[in-house]
Amino acid sequence: MMRTRPLKVALLGCGVVGSEVARIMTTHADDLAARVGAPVELAGIAVRRPGRVRDGVPEELITTDAMALVKRGDIDVVIEVIGGIEPARGLITTAFEHGASVVSANKALLAEEGAALHAAAEQRGTDLYYEAAVAGAIPLVRPLRESMAGDKVNRVLGIVNGTTNFILDKMDTSGAGYSEALDEATALGYAEADPTADVEGFDAAAKAAILAGIAFHTRVTIDDVHREGITEVTAADIASAKRMGCTVKLLAICERAADGRSVTARVHPAMIPLSHPLASVREAYNAVFIEADAAGQLMFYGPGAGGSPTASAVLGDLVAVCRNKVNEATGPGESAYTQLPVSPMGEVVTRYHISLDVADKSGVLAQVATVFAEHGVSIDTVRQQGKDGEASLVVVTHRAPDAALSATVEALRRLETVRGVASIMRVEGE
Repeated sequence: MMRTRPLKVALLGCGVVGSEVARIMTTHADDLAARVGAPVELAGIAVRRPGRVRDGVPEELITTDAMALVKRGDIDVVIEVIGGIEPARGLITTAFEHGASVVSANKALLAEEGAALHAAAEQRGTDLYYEAAVAGAIPLVRPLRESMAGDKVNRVLGIVNGTTNFILDKMDTSGAGYSEALDEATALGYAEADPTADVEGFDAAAKAAILAGIAFHTRVTIDDVHREGITEVTAADIASAKRMGCTVKLLAICERAADGRSVTARVHPAMIPLSHPLASVREAYNAVFIEADAAGQLMFYGPGAGGSPTASAVLGDLVAVCRNKVNEATGPGESAYTQLPVSPMGEVVTRYHISLDVADKSGVLAQVATVFAEHGVSIDTVRQQGKDGEASLVVVTHRAPDAALSATVEALRRLETVRGVASIMRVEGE
């Protein structure tokens, strides 16, 4: 039997995602009511610029006073899609204080203040859901938090930023340089006017922190995530990857240590073999691998951003939270019982692809090999070519602690026969 009193929803933000959420809520109201077990009513929409035209958005619901909206007292659920740390943090905590559950797409806030927000929700007996904060429409948070709650997750590996994947894909398929590929991404709307959050890896690092925290039942913030962007990736790096039968992707990698006593979280460009499923993830799509004891390998794939895909994730959370309200229950909160430390990047075991410009004379390879041996790093493959007194030396290492590999590179730079380090990139996905 359907409850007659409607559940009232406040929407904070009405940009690309928010306007799509509002449109679907109004046009699919009957379906949402049937799925929830009660009418779901959009009660107000807080925006910064009320004069903008928003197709399909009821103008009478628009307000510029977001705080007054969440303080109304009759709001059951607050949807936050404004992004950033403030005023989002204050609005969400105020929503909890007034008994409202929250659905958020705010990856930056959750990666920085997730523990505090979960605690505030638990204290007030409300929900905090955030499927849309990671990889758009792709269901990741709920499978990790609920479907795999009885399993032990050991690794999360994936492409979680569509902008950078589009850029790297264009560099790989067309031979374009980084700047050209970024210009194309901007023209097509895949990159923001200021693409820093994407291309420098901040967006992916926030998502990695969220995924690692859920997967390993421990607290991981964005400050715990090692981060490198793609701005230094060159056409030469892409060409080197092709010669190895690889492609370059910006990867988010979250791992449980072999002894189970710590975890790591990192975001950086890496070469992966063309045989790996992630190598075929094209344009602005996302894909994530989850490796667990019982489930084995699972892959999640789909559009990782955009108004409609992200709105789909928001509405999925909205239905779940509203069902909880109808049943006078709450969903899963934070699970951080393991309290595992996050190891620094230097302790992570990785492989390197190193391209060196060297003097074309005898003994150079022996000198380079000696440096690797002195730092306890073994060489997997080496390729050398040269003419007219100049040469290039491409070395791929076996797995070693990242600190040892970094120290090896610094030592190579000091060799008189090494004219320069043309590129350094990690190798993953084997």
